[in-house]
Amino acid sequence: MSDQPKQINFTIVPADDVASAPRTYSNFCSIAHTPFDFTLTFCEVMPLSDKEIKDAEHDHVVRAPVRAKIVVPVQFVPNLIAALQEHWRVFSESYNTVGWNKGGGPIH
Repeated sequence: MSDQPKQINFTIVPADDVASAPRTYSNFCSIAHTPFDFTLTFCEVMPLSDKEIKDAEHDHVVRAPVRAKIVVPVQFVPNLIAALQEHWRVFSESYNTVGWNKGGGPIH
């Protein structure tokens, strides 16, 4: 018998169970890293009130509610970047006539 482990190839797909993982809207992402992982903190930034604008003028900080904090291992990041670039390419080609997409560059 061979001591070689059997290799099995498979594809991982999300099990769309809405009850356990509801959709969460975010329009801002802060990224931090350690030598071991990356943390993506997703926030929802709403239009600012007059008071929040004055506070931001003074402190130069706007606090946004955190909607999700995702920690991924460093080894995961290159595949995430590649997947985002590929989806952005397909999206851009599919919606190239949309007015806001005519600039061609990323939206920050």
